Amino acid sequence: MYSMKEACKLTNLTYEKLKFYCNEGLILNVKRDSNNYRIFDESDIEWINGITCLKNCGMSLKEIKEYIKLCFDGEKTINKRKEILKLKKIELEKKIEEINNSIMYIDKKNKYYDDVLNGNIKYKSNIKTN
Repeated sequence: MYSMKEACKLTNLTYEKLKFYCNEGLILNVKRDSNNYRIFDESDIEWINGITCLKNCGMSLKEIKEYIKLCFDGEKTINKRKEILKLKKIELEKKIEEINNSIMYIDKKNKYYDDVLNGNIKYKSNIKTN
């Protein structure tokens, strides 16, 4: 069993974030020790990491709660959960493409600036002045 502090280290969450997740019902059936402190087992840590992944995928709190409800409903909701994850994956792939395009732009601009600084080409600005 892990204390809150240990669980925070294992999940890379702040104490406040983990407490928030617990209070919002995102972590199910939180156990307590004899002093009434929250404690977590390996299954909880795996669940918390899954919740963190969903959050990092861009899911809102409401969406995560809906996903958890579907998990509670069991095997009959697997197709619905797969659809949710498929849509999130598509969104992430679009973001990756946008990021890659931004990186290519930066690389292109840096090459241009290097060519100017090395005297290979003459500097020309795209900024229009009146």
